[in-house]
Amino acid sequence: MSPCTLMSLRCWALVGLARLAAVESAAQPSSSPFLPHSVAVANAPTAGAPIEFRGFMETSEGMRFRLYDPARKAGVWVKLNERDSTLDVVAKQFAPEGETLVVEHQGRTLTLAQRVSKVVSSGSAAQNMAPPPPQMSNVPQAVTQAVVVNPTPADEARRLEAVASEVARRRALREQASQQVNPPPVQPQQMQPRQPPNNLPSAGQQPPQRK
Repeated sequence: MSPCTLMSLRCWALVGLARLAAVESAAQPSSSPFLPHSVAVANAPTAGAPIEFRGFMETSEGMRFRLYDPARKAGVWVKLNERDSTLDVVAKQFAPEGETLVVEHQGRTLTLAQRVSKVVSSGSAAQNMAPPPPQMSNVPQAVTQAVVVNPTPADEARRLEAVASEVARRRALREQASQQVNPPPVQPQQMQPRQPPNNLPSAGQQPPQRK
């Protein structure tokens, strides 16, 4: 066989291998948005999943994923392919491009999308904030100590007594302050009328004539 014939056979073999590789690549699914609907649905998050995927972090031991059960109000950090007995869940596969996590929970395979926290604007937050409790700096300690959550008749009597004592104390302080500001008026001294001398004639009498 001549060298030219061997070269031709090699070229045809390379062309055949290139076509075979192209066919196999086209047969594999990709992450293109133009994939059929069936492929997109396979990677879609599971609706109504009882477990929430709340985040992930990189540690020295590998990736860890935060899973939370709203019904039980319990959360755990798990690693891939390790079963957690608290939530009875195993993390199977993580897709960082879509931030989805495939888990096995109580025999079911669930695809969980990472939960996004909602940000509340400052205006709405200020409106939803409860008003601050009233200041009780001027209330004496005896009155505050007499207030209980579930008062008994004896507790209610002590509270009323403390309130009455505080009212009397404040009334005495107000009276004392008013006396210091407005002292009682000083009565003016009454002038006594002077008696006329005995030798002066009274009204209507003529003075005596000198001889």
